[in-house]
Amino acid sequence: MESSEGEILLDLKSTAAEIARLEARLVRQVVSFTRAFSMKRGVAEELSMALCMTKFKAHALIAHAEGLVDRFPAVLGLVEAGAVPMASAVAVNDAAAWLADDKAAVVDEVMAGRLEGKNPTAARRSATSAAARADPEGFEERARRPREDRGLHLHHGTAGVAGLSLENAPVEKAVAAYVCVDRQARLLKTADETRTLDQLRADVALDMLVGKQFGGEVKAHVYLYLDALTYAGLRNEPAELAGHGPIPASLARDIAAHPGTVFQRIITDPTTGQVVELGRRKYRPRAGLDELVRVRDRECRRPGCTRPAQFGDLDHCDSRGRGWKDGCPTGATTLVGLCRADHKLRDLPGWQHEVAPDGTLTITTPANQTYTSRPEPL
Repeated sequence: MESSEGEILLDLKSTAAEIARLEARLVRQVVSFTRAFSMKRGVAEELSMALCMTKFKAHALIAHAEGLVDRFPAVLGLVEAGAVPMASAVAVNDAAAWLADDKAAVVDEVMAGRLEGKNPTAARRSATSAAARADPEGFEERARRPREDRGLHLHHGTAGVAGLSLENAPVEKAVAAYVCVDRQARLLKTADETRTLDQLRADVALDMLVGKQFGGEVKAHVYLYLDALTYAGLRNEPAELAGHGPIPASLARDIAAHPGTVFQRIITDPTTGQVVELGRRKYRPRAGLDELVRVRDRECRRPGCTRPAQFGDLDHCDSRGRGWKDGCPTGATTLVGLCRADHKLRDLPGWQHEVAPDGTLTITTPANQTYTSRPEPL
């Protein structure tokens, strides 16, 4: 006999409560893990590889885990009881993270009595209000401080799209910028224009960012991996954009058709598909070893990091774990691409990198865990 809607809903709520209890357990385990290390540097990287998450997510997990365990224990207790979801507890921590410990204790007590039944958005608003009442002067300063944390961020989406966000910009400049973009978009919205206003605003903003408003265009150097038969339209194998991932063949052909596109032949090993040589016919006189390694690796070689290799460092490493200072020779088989942050991990105690002759990078962490990566074959 089929269950009624009410019975199914009760099962859903029971499952959600169990998930909350497990997430609370994970939070306490994360705090125990971070405190087992004498150095904070490298903990997020270790955690990101162990839990298959990005380094950014690992940093966020550590931050809210420590905040809930140390400063909002009553709120965490509700999660452990399955009474509220972890996302609502995290919202409380985020909204009141700036408070001194004694003021945070006040918010913890207040929110413990009002958090049940609130989704994360409502929880954040309620906690923000409680924090403002707990420290009115600090709240005033809090409103001014974020401008110092302003930044431009790139967010990769599904195949072929990405987002740009300008965070913590001065409100007067952000509004003025939007008005400027909107005005230009509306001027372009003629009777013959098929693009929507939203599409026009996006196109105008992107044109401004690449310098078209000055009569030119900033030259962007990105790596697009597209095989010759797909480029010719004889097949439709997905291409790859370094740092983003797979994109459809049609989009790759559109990018390749840009008048400023520069082509370079890549020669691969027929058995492994690994890059072994770059063609020399290019806008530069000679393709060096530096670029060969960056093209081959595509992205930072630490598992889970997707920063494009063209923006990172090249690290000397051989099968014995030797670096350049230890006598590791320079060659295609002893160089790997690492972003600057992950390159610096090698200087920390307990981190060991080894590169096998076939290009496999093995990283051993201070927790004695090993992770491997290989360049994606073409």
